Order: sequence, then structure tokens, then C-alpha cells
Amino acid sequence: MKKVISILVLFVCITVNAQDKPKTQTVEAACGQCQFGMKGKGGCDLAVRIDGKSYFVDGTDIHKHGDAHAEDGFCSTIRKAEVVGEVKGDRFVASSFKLLPATAPDPHAGHKH
Repeated sequence: MKKVISILVLFVCITVNAQDKPKTQTVEAACGQCQFGMKGKGGCDLAVRIDGKSYFVDGTDIHKHGDAHAEDGFCSTIRKAEVVGEVKGDRFVASSFKLLPATAPDPHAGHKH
């Protein structure tokens, strides 16, 4: 009987550990309307692009990450963000959203020296 209980406990522990845990992924983030050309909402709203598909974001707001209309803001440029969450329907539900530092444009892009 002890062996049966021990095997059952071991099986339960393995099953619990095998469940998918939310993973951090790096995505493109920007204003859905201004940068990703998304329709369906008025104004400016935060969106992420994952595997080439754009999703409006629930769980954070475009205004929580600086001035959206600044030179490095979401309405002016596409930024990188580390996110944790999942796609539900046509929206990305974020449990974590960390905007990564803006990268300076390469002054040598487009020409050779």
C-alpha cells in the first residue's frame, strides 16, 4: 500500500511540474492604430506584435509607459518589450509588461564607409 501511495504522490508532483508556466517573451510594442494600422478602436491604444500578428493589450495602458507622442513613444516608433501573458481571442492579456530601452538608430545604416 505504501508503494501505491508513493507512486501516486510522485505522479501528482510530476503532473503539477509539467504544466506550462507563463514564459517571458520579447515582442514589438507600439500604438496599434499609429504603427500597426489596426482598426476597430478610436484614439491610441497599446498593442503588441507576436509572430507577425498584432493584438491590443489588456493589463496595462499606453499612458503607463511614457508620452506616447514623444520621439521614442509608442505612436512614433515601434519598441521592444518583455511581456508575460497570453493571447485570448483577439487580445493579448498581459500579466507583466516591461518596456525595453530604446535603441539609438545606427548612424551608418544605409551607406558604406
